[in-house]
Amino acid sequence: MASPMGVGLIGAGTISDTYLENLTSFADTEVLAIGDIVPEAAREKAAKYDVPAAGDVATVLDHPGVEIVVNLTIPAAHAEVATQVIGVGKHVWNEKPLALDRASGERLLRDAEAAGLLVGCAPDTFLGPGLQTACRFIEQGLIGTPLTALALLQLPGPESWHPNPAFLYAPGAGPLFDLGPYYLTVLVQVFGSVSSVAALGSKARERRVIGSGPKAGEEFDVTVPSHVSALAQFESGQSAQTIFSFDSALPRMLLEVNGTDATMLFPDPNFFDGAIAIRRRDSEDWETVATTTAVSSRGTGVLDMARALREGRPHRAQGAMGYHVLDTMTAIAESVESRAFVEVASSVDKPPLLPDEWDPLAPTI
Repeated sequence: MASPMGVGLIGAGTISDTYLENLTSFADTEVLAIGDIVPEAAREKAAKYDVPAAGDVATVLDHPGVEIVVNLTIPAAHAEVATQVIGVGKHVWNEKPLALDRASGERLLRDAEAAGLLVGCAPDTFLGPGLQTACRFIEQGLIGTPLTALALLQLPGPESWHPNPAFLYAPGAGPLFDLGPYYLTVLVQVFGSVSSVAALGSKARERRVIGSGPKAGEEFDVTVPSHVSALAQFESGQSAQTIFSFDSALPRMLLEVNGTDATMLFPDPNFFDGAIAIRRRDSEDWETVATTTAVSSRGTGVLDMARALREGRPHRAQGAMGYHVLDTMTAIAESVESRAFVEVASSVDKPPLLPDEWDPLAPTI
């Protein structure tokens, strides 16, 4: 049996803890190095998770044992750092979004293909048992033919709890680019590729205040819409209505898929597990059809990528999916500006669902 896949992380921010908790628990991955533009931050995370090497970004890029680099930098740096990773001959997993614009995303995928390397892209929540089970029920015809979907992500905004939230209100983030990928990825998994969109956007406030951490009380500018409402048409002819908002006093996360025979309530797409319920046409009550529990979370897509490399098969959270979601979100942003329908040029194949026996903790490579 081959040795575990060597993994390195670039970016030692808030989300790195969840990745490290998972990637250090998998038998098939071994975290060898952490790098950050603040080397001390990387060293602190390395000490916490017993990672042997830590320092600046070069610590990861130059490490001979690292085969996959997990890019957890801020959105504005995703494409640049991923291109550096490809340039040194390593596979890359990007946090979402894949890039800030279509040209950068396309260039990254071209460079990787030319080098014979893989690009993966978050979110990987759709690989959790909650969304995988829901999508399997859809494929089995539990609600009949899927027709439409309703997706709601309404929050008051992350500045109350995030210690450094300004980047979440800058290009490449906002509720659309920061949380939209979770919902849009699942919708593509259900309906296939998006063909066109129409959207409206707004900002409740031009400036916000950090509510916690060492910068509490500091103000920052809001430079992207903090509320986006979008209609998506799919190549299949089906449609979805979506709201992505940091302007809601009422927190609400909802994803429903309506079919010819029933409506299905999905688990929260930002998580890996949860309950699945349906309401049939001849019933006034919701029926829970499954309750799922995850044994892993963020980093599961990196694990599938590592196993795919060893097994010589395609991985599931591919860069092509990340690019199509980026293309869709960019089209939504363009529609907000133009107040017109915008076509989505890219198309992507739905990845196959994980087999029932797939176990993230089992040693397989």
